[in-house]
Amino acid sequence: MSFLNSFSSQWRAIPILGVTQIIAWGTLFYPPVLTLPAIAAERGWSLAFSMGGFSFGLLTGGLVAPFVGSLIDRYGGHSVMPVGSLIGAAGLIGLINVTHPAAYIAVWGVLGVALAASLYDPAFATLGRIFGAGARRPITLLTFFGGFASTVSWPVTYFLMETSGWRGAYTVYAIVLACFCAPILAVTLPREKATAGRMPDGTKAPKGKHIKATGFAFFVVIASFAAYAFVPSALSAHMLSIFERLGLDKGTAVLIGTLFGPAQVSARLCEFMFARNLHPLNIARFAVGLLIVAFTMLALLGVSTPVAIAFAVMFGVTNGLITLARGSVPLALFGPKGYGRTLGRIAGPSLILQAAAPLVVALVIEQFSPSAGLALVAGVVVLSLFGFLAVRKP
Repeated sequence: MSFLNSFSSQWRAIPILGVTQIIAWGTLFYPPVLTLPAIAAERGWSLAFSMGGFSFGLLTGGLVAPFVGSLIDRYGGHSVMPVGSLIGAAGLIGLINVTHPAAYIAVWGVLGVALAASLYDPAFATLGRIFGAGARRPITLLTFFGGFASTVSWPVTYFLMETSGWRGAYTVYAIVLACFCAPILAVTLPREKATAGRMPDGTKAPKGKHIKATGFAFFVVIASFAAYAFVPSALSAHMLSIFERLGLDKGTAVLIGTLFGPAQVSARLCEFMFARNLHPLNIARFAVGLLIVAFTMLALLGVSTPVAIAFAVMFGVTNGLITLARGSVPLALFGPKGYGRTLGRIAGPSLILQAAAPLVVALVIEQFSPSAGLALVAGVVVLSLFGFLAVRKP
C-alpha cells in the first residue's frame, strides 16, 4: 500500500513527463528536418534561411534556459511546463501563418522559449525539485521515454505531411500540445517538493558532499557539456551525408542512421541495471572516451559499412549516457538546492553551440572536405573529455 501511495504521489511524475517528453520532442524538435525543406520550397526561401530560423530558436532557448530553471525551482514544473506547451502551440500556429521572413524568424524565437520550457532540462529540473538528491534514478527512467521520440516523430510527421501537408502536421501538433500536454502537466504533475535530507515520501535522500555552483569547477562543467552539445548537433545534421560522400550508398547510410536511437536506449538501460552506483562524472568520462575511440577507428580504418555501423552504435551509446549525465552530474556535484537554475545555466551555452554546430561544420566541409568536418567534431570531443577529466569529485 505504501508503494501505491508513493506511486500516486511523486513517482507518477515519471510516466506523465515521459509521455509529454515524447510529444514535446516529437512536435517541436524533430519535425524541422522534414518540414523546413517544404516550408522553404513553398515560400521561395533558401533552405539555409529556413534552417536558420530553427537555429535562432535554439539560440533563444539557450538565452532563456537559466530563467526557466529558476522558475521551476520557485514554482514547480506543474506551473512552468504547461506554459511551455501553450507557447509551443502558439508558435506552431504562428509558423503556419507567417509569410514575411522577419516574422518567420520571430516565430522561431517564440518556439525557442517553448523548447527551453518543454524538453529534457525543464523535465530534469522538475524531477530535481520533486526528488531532491534522489533524482538520479527518476532521471534515468525518464530518458527511456525520450529515447523513442524520434522513432515516433519522424514516421508520424511523414504520414501527416503526406496526407495533409506540413501545415496540417503542425496544426495537429499544436492541438496536441495545447489540449493534451498543457492540461495533463498542469493537473496531474506532482506538486511535492523534496526537503533537505528528505524525499517527498518521507524517506531519507542519498547523502553526498557537494561543491558550490560557482567558480572554476562550475565553469568547466558548463564548458564540457557545451562542447559535447556541439557534437550530436553536428553529426545529426551531417553524419549520413558524410558517409555518402565517403563511399556508402544512401540506402545503407540511412539504415545505419536508424541504429542511433536503439543504441541510446540500450546504453541507458545498461546504466540503470549495472552502473547506477558509479559516480555520474565517471559515466560522462567513459561515454566521451568511447566516442573518441569511435573517431579513432574511423580515421584508421576509413569509412566502410561495418566501420560506419560500429561508429553509429558507439555514437548512440555516448549520446544516451551523456543525456543521463547532463541531469545527474550537476545534481551529484552541486546538490539539489537551486538545481533548476543550475541546469538552466548549463543548458544555455549548450543550446547556443548546438545551434551553431550544423552551420560551422557545413562551412568546414564546403571549404575543405568531409574528413575535415569529422576532424573538427573529433577535436571538440577531445576538449569535452579534457573538461570532464579536469573536474574533481567532492
